[in-house]
Amino acid sequence: MDADDLRIVDAVARIGSMNRAAAELNMVQSNVTARIRLLEEELGVQLFVRHSRGVVPSEAGLRLLSYVEQIRALFQQAITAVKEDGTPKGKLRIGMLGTTAGLRLPTLIAQYAQEHPKVELAIITGTTTSLMNQVVEHELDGAFVAGPIHHQELSEESLFFEELVLVSSLSVRNLDDLAKVENLKAIVFREGCSYRQRLSSILDGLGIRYVVMEFASLDAIITCITAGVGITLLPKMLVNRLWTDQSVTVHELPVDQAQVETVFVRRHDRYPTSALDTFLNMSRQISDVAILDRQLEAID
Repeated sequence: MDADDLRIVDAVARIGSMNRAAAELNMVQSNVTARIRLLEEELGVQLFVRHSRGVVPSEAGLRLLSYVEQIRALFQQAITAVKEDGTPKGKLRIGMLGTTAGLRLPTLIAQYAQEHPKVELAIITGTTTSLMNQVVEHELDGAFVAGPIHHQELSEESLFFEELVLVSSLSVRNLDDLAKVENLKAIVFREGCSYRQRLSSILDGLGIRYVVMEFASLDAIITCITAGVGITLLPKMLVNRLWTDQSVTVHELPVDQAQVETVFVRRHDRYPTSALDTFLNMSRQISDVAILDRQLEAID
């Protein structure tokens, strides 16, 4: 079994057809079929179950496929490591929470793109859970998520601390008023979002009944809050930037409920490329500036 065999197995499983997989791989069908048969004979198991519409992986095939992406990622890391010369270049895939992107992304990305034009930078937003899974599965080089996290395959580095505030319509003057709102809507990101979990904990602690409204983007949540549809939980710094016209009420929370840590996670075993190291160094500089600003605010 070699890398080409795994590439063929992956294509057949993904497409569900020997013929169409052969076309994608620029091979003739007989060669694809022969390679699969030889591999099954070598391993002593059936990798695919044939049916009238094509093929599907057997249980043994599914077990093999679980390693294919890892092996492909290792091959790519090996190629990257060999070509590494200290100059940031190549593809860099970074995950971010939507709120982190809204706060930190513009300045960081603009500076990084200007200073390192050879890097193909892609930013993917999502929830803490989804981003962590993508890092584990080698789909992302690293991600900013809500911490702390404890995962045996990931390392984490604390970079930012945010103060969360509860945001509502102007009609809700204080937290006591929330209990009086009929059919209170909690405007949140999809399942797996740490802010969603914390908002639920806060409302449950206050004994407030609510209905969850789930959205996939920060823009959608902002639109709902501006329209007075419900309440949400967001970083105070982001709220200050978005609602300068004071069209919402901002409710401050106790320190234990308000403070959230943003950490950068990456795989322990992933090769630290110059592109990623440089991106992290720039992130640390922004983090240092944020800490200094908070200290100056405290003095004032």
